[in-house]
Amino acid sequence: MTDALQVELVAADRVVWSGGATMVIARTVDGDVGVLRGHAPVLSALTEAVVEITPEEGTEVIATVDGGFLSVANDRVSILSEHVLLAHEIDLSQAEVELEEARRLLGTNNDAEKRIRRAEARIRAVEKAS
Repeated sequence: MTDALQVELVAADRVVWSGGATMVIARTVDGDVGVLRGHAPVLSALTEAVVEITPEEGTEVIATVDGGFLSVANDRVSILSEHVLLAHEIDLSQAEVELEEARRLLGTNNDAEKRIRRAEARIRAVEKAS
């Protein structure tokens, strides 16, 4: 495990995933960030998006976060968000309904764009994990 990143994906109510990984990809407010061993220290705000973790062993971890923070230092990656869902926890039909509802509210509700990003991220996570 000495050649791996130590990764923690944490929601407000649980540790969603923790372990050694070779790569992490997350979307910050400034764009996508790929993290490999030896990455420079970073502290950045996350947007509603998909997070991809390539573990040392096993299948890729695909999750969605509803904003939050990404911290990288000394080959440790912490992803903290109030809500985190693993791809297999997402109800695809419910995410599609939420996307349509948010699109209808666009222009009339300040929260609509955030809701669209969240629903689109959930749909992409399910598609990536399939």
